[in-house]
Amino acid sequence: MRGLVAVTLMALAGAGVSQAQAQDAAAGEKVFAVCKACHQIGETAKNSVGPELNGLIGRHSGSVAGYSYSAANKNSGLTWDEATFREYIKDPKAKIPGTKMVFAGLKDDKKIDDLIAFLKQFDASGKKK
Repeated sequence: MRGLVAVTLMALAGAGVSQAQAQDAAAGEKVFAVCKACHQIGETAKNSVGPELNGLIGRHSGSVAGYSYSAANKNSGLTWDEATFREYIKDPKAKIPGTKMVFAGLKDDKKIDDLIAFLKQFDASGKKK
């Protein structure tokens, strides 16, 4: 009986983890609403005022084909991992002085976590993983 209870508890805990991750991505989609003024993501995403953000995590800064980046962004040498993006989105002009991005920054750590969870869902082609 104890074994059955333990298995049930582990299954429930695992379900809670996946639900929390889905909730984070859903909350991140709401945070992304602010980003939509300049950026697109998903299978039909195109460059706009800012570059499309498909496959952002793991991508080199200034590397989206067809987007006209600032020299500062192209030459930053950054690869977007979670830590680098977190620093950037808090204060873009501090992380990459000379960037064209005019966004003042997102200061709320929870919103940044949720935004990252949302962005990480999309591979380089814009398909959800």
